[in-house]
Amino acid sequence: MVCGGFACSKNALCALNVVYMTDVINASWWVMSNNTRDELERSFDCCGLFNLTTLYQQDYAFCTATCKSQSPTCQMCGEKFLKHSDEALKILGGVGLFFSFTEILGVWLAMRFRNQKDPRANPSAFL
Repeated sequence: MVCGGFACSKNALCALNVVYMTDVINASWWVMSNNTRDELERSFDCCGLFNLTTLYQQDYAFCTATCKSQSPTCQMCGEKFLKHSDEALKILGGVGLFFSFTEILGVWLAMRFRNQKDPRANPSAFL
């Protein structure tokens, strides 16, 4: 069971690569309402998701972020989302590995000290 926790945290770091995260972000972007997209574009100061489809031009045309008025081109939101999610996953992976190693330490301590006799007990008593 201990190695299961370690393997899960290690596999979570390895499995979430850029292609998978791009697919998840792309799928969730098109499910969002227009108000949610506008809020994300304003809060992250970016326009559109990825420049992979013709829908990017429509997103860019309706963008209300401040970067659009300040410079001729804005950074795409997909790049910022990938960078932000990569940082969050690194932190989550570190936390998962920390708890995995403390779990291993707990099992080792339990195995080490579980069969010790109580020094205050009667020495002639069985266990």
